[in-house]
Amino acid sequence: MLEVPLAQFEDLVSEALDTIPDELAALMSNCVVLVEDDVPPGTPSLLGLYEGTPLTERDYGYSGVLPDRITIYRLPILAMCRDLADVVAEVRITVVHEVAHHFGIHEERLHDLGWG
Repeated sequence: MLEVPLAQFEDLVSEALDTIPDELAALMSNCVVLVEDDVPPGTPSLLGLYEGTPLTERDYGYSGVLPDRITIYRLPILAMCRDLADVVAEVRITVVHEVAHHFGIHEERLHDLGWG
């Protein structure tokens, strides 16, 4: 498996977040982005996971809640990549995919748009 240290991988995630247009990034609300080595035991293989209430589903009752979580999984991404260029590309795709869920875009639409 390709080796990319955690700190370098976290930098790649940060760089991917920086590619999100400013006007969209400014709309992100109450959301944290984390990097974990692997999915929790018993979880299907994933590259990333969004957990929370999408912006499109928040209403007047949305207050006092913990932040949404976007988790990017380092080892599954490294396992599918041949080189650092592949890692950079897959991290960006995964970050954009999970951020899109925060905006309420569903899986099927993301696949239609080529971010699946």
